[in-house]
Amino acid sequence: MEHIKIRFGEDIETPATGAKSFEEMFQSVNPMFCLSNRVWRPQMDIFETQEEIIIQAEIAGVQKDDIVVEVSNKAVKISGVRKCCQPDPTATYRLAEIQFGQFERVLYLPSVIDLEHVSATFSEGFLQLTLGKLLRRNIKQKQNVSIDFL
Repeated sequence: MEHIKIRFGEDIETPATGAKSFEEMFQSVNPMFCLSNRVWRPQMDIFETQEEIIIQAEIAGVQKDDIVVEVSNKAVKISGVRKCCQPDPTATYRLAEIQFGQFERVLYLPSVIDLEHVSATFSEGFLQLTLGKLLRRNIKQKQNVSIDFL
């Protein structure tokens, strides 16, 4: 397993919401209309135990150095890029479902986490974040924790 760099911060920016552009409407119908600046959303699972919140992201084909993980005590943002492999220029697509380019997901956490107990691994196309929960009695003591892992 390879380790992932994690950034810690106060707030996590969420993608802008609003009306879809003409290109975005067609991107969801047919990947052949995709533009290079499209942001896709990898599939993810979140589950928890009494001590931890675990997030798994399916991001096959993404290089470890192209993944950015940002953690606050309220949310996790996973973003990066999956670089496109150029097919034979004479080839004709018959099916194009694999998404390339920028990706991003912001996940709001079901519990306050302990920023001192966060880890990430990346193996076989899956990113796994393990976030230690902050026990209720320790929440007030650790609210101002600032850690920079880079």
